[in-house]
Amino acid sequence: MGCKFQDQGGIFIDDDALIGHNATLCTLNHLPDPAQRAGMIARPIHIGKKVWLGANVTVLQGVTIGDNAIVAAGAVVTKDVPANAIVGGVPAKIIKMIE
Repeated sequence: MGCKFQDQGGIFIDDDALIGHNATLCTLNHLPDPAQRAGMIARPIHIGKKVWLGANVTVLQGVTIGDNAIVAAGAVVTKDVPANAIVGGVPAKIIKMIE
């Protein structure tokens, strides 16, 4: 409920993924050069099998979240998340690994 998927760069969600309410998946970003700031860069997001995204998670462009990973509520995922990792925070960092 209330999720926002900006999919111009492509969004791939594998089987059995859980996505909490108000999650935001952003596949676009503006160019960093001020003279070209209105330009866009599109990169895909890939969410692996049995991933759990908590409520109010933001996943930025180009990120892959590995199978079985958990992203804690409110996290901002700026980099790839390995399989079986639990991540949280802003920016998201590994809290622990699932055994």
